[in-house]
Amino acid sequence: MEPFTRFYALAAILDRNDVNTDAIIPKQFLKKIERTGFGQHLFHDWRYLDEEETRLNPDFILNAPRYQGAGILVTRDNFGCGSSREHAPWALLEYGFRCIIATSFADIFFNNCLKNGLLPVILKPQEVNELFKTIRAQEGCRLTVDLQKQEVSAPDGLSFYFEISTFYKDCLLKGLDHIDWTLQFTQQIDEFEQNYRRSSPWMFIR
Repeated sequence: MEPFTRFYALAAILDRNDVNTDAIIPKQFLKKIERTGFGQHLFHDWRYLDEEETRLNPDFILNAPRYQGAGILVTRDNFGCGSSREHAPWALLEYGFRCIIATSFADIFFNNCLKNGLLPVILKPQEVNELFKTIRAQEGCRLTVDLQKQEVSAPDGLSFYFEISTFYKDCLLKGLDHIDWTLQFTQQIDEFEQNYRRSSPWMFIR
């Protein structure tokens, strides 16, 4: 997993509450067993005018030329609600987003993001409103998300602090998923297993 330290990127806005995971990545695209190939289907029903994904919807905000290549998405309340599909953060990551800023997230989606290297940032409603105003007023607006400082900043001087658990902050800074984190303790795990075999040999009799 790629480490997340200090991320500077073009910001896009999605002015909607209760964005469902089925809107993020519709159910018909969940047949793949690998983690790749979902980015092109992100927000399928909103981005495209046809099922074949050959005609972009000009009215969908992320199709606007000014937001092409965005790496930060600023949105509203209860983002990622609905089913617990892990494909949702996979699609957002493959599309190019490394950070989602919102006033709140659905719990399972929030944790799936952290486990996959996508940083979900919770800010106060007024702070999100300020970011919306700044991004709308400045075409090409780029935000900085500094995980070490736990801070989101904008070019006009706006700066907002966000909370994150110590565990996930450490994992993201080091680029560790749960398996990578566990593998840090391989030696201790091996020692425990060896000691357990010696102290309880009857547990290993076949």
